[in-house]
Amino acid sequence: MKVLQPSGWAPPRGYSNGISARGRQIFVAGQIGWDAQGRFPGADFAAQVRQALANVVAVLAEDGARPEHITRMTWYVTSRSEYLAAGKAIGAAYREVIGRHYPAMTAVEVNALMEAEAKVEIEVTAVVPE
Repeated sequence: MKVLQPSGWAPPRGYSNGISARGRQIFVAGQIGWDAQGRFPGADFAAQVRQALANVVAVLAEDGARPEHITRMTWYVTSRSEYLAAGKAIGAAYREVIGRHYPAMTAVEVNALMEAEAKVEIEVTAVVPE
């Protein structure tokens, strides 16, 4: 896996501008912040992020992949202001679950998610080296 950082660009914080990788691809559907029984940990934004990330890791593990194989993440959040306000807690949850691996990422504010209690949905592409 190779991080793509154009010369002269300021380094991004918490993500990479691009990733190049070869290997077996895994596509993880959007994961929300509920547990295996479909229960949310509560309304806390960072807690939902942590659970959504843990769900991503669980899906990856089903095919022998780990967080460091993630090449791209797309985050759908229902509130930009709540996402920004929870920045420190989100960062701590991310490092706890994913570590210090920062794939290419996009974050988008959406009007709503399909599950009414969900505040974040995260989809992932991973590439496992052959």
